Amino acid sequence: MELYKFHVFLAMVAVLFLFPVVHGWGLDGHYTVCKIAQSRLSKAAADAVEKLLPTSANGDLASVCIWADRVKFHYHWSSPLHYIDTPDNLCNYQYKRDCKDEDGVEDRCVAGAIYNYTNQLLSYNKGNGHVSTYNLTEALLFLSHFFGDIHQPLHVGFTSDRGGNTIDVHWYTRKTVLHHVWDSNIIETVEERYDDSNVDELVDAIQKNITTGWDDQVNSWESCSGNKTACPDIYASEGIKAACDWAYKGVSEDSTLEDDYFLSRYPIVQWRLAQGGVRLAATLNRIFK
Repeated sequence: MELYKFHVFLAMVAVLFLFPVVHGWGLDGHYTVCKIAQSRLSKAAADAVEKLLPTSANGDLASVCIWADRVKFHYHWSSPLHYIDTPDNLCNYQYKRDCKDEDGVEDRCVAGAIYNYTNQLLSYNKGNGHVSTYNLTEALLFLSHFFGDIHQPLHVGFTSDRGGNTIDVHWYTRKTVLHHVWDSNIIETVEERYDDSNVDELVDAIQKNITTGWDDQVNSWESCSGNKTACPDIYASEGIKAACDWAYKGVSEDSTLEDDYFLSRYPIVQWRLAQGGVRLAATLNRIFK
């Protein structure tokens, strides 16, 4: 049975390379978060991550960071775990009020998922012959992906527009929706203009900002109140504030978003990618200490 489960998992990992689907931050956004995170792992956490990664990843967490988006067709139950819908225009988040799916089932949102998969991964430390009842490889991949999702501002957006998914806009001359602008269009435009369309150059640029321009913020990003292992409620509260202050601001149906929007928003995208990577690493370091 365990061998069967492993083969099923490998088959789902293979889907990553067969069907290009874009959700969450998009492929490059999630890659960036996980690349930053893996570079900041303690030895204990790095060893655990390497053991839990599927063989096909060749030790590279970033290469499978998009996995949770690619298995939605197989794990239909996981779709609500990628986002949080908040009341329109309140611009705040409350776990008990907002962390539920469309059927009202509590804890089924990206914050609840981060709590859940963090707790699952904590069973890794029991050792001494203990066999976890969880699939810890999948727990690692879900957790890593959801850290990216919760730092995308419109994954903590308004209920009526489904996080900007129903707001039609033009990104320069291309028709799209506001959610996709934040998932992919801003990152793609950054790469085209400044990084020779190379995601690794984007990662390097953000890494430099983490160690220079944002170095005075990193300790606060890494910390978690009340000795918690993960603090997704903090990240979600930041997310809806960023959505109101930057993503939604000045945008209406059929808006054309060009340089004024791009140049003022791409620093926010880079900042949130940096926070997601730093916080994922800090959480994995706490889990596997």
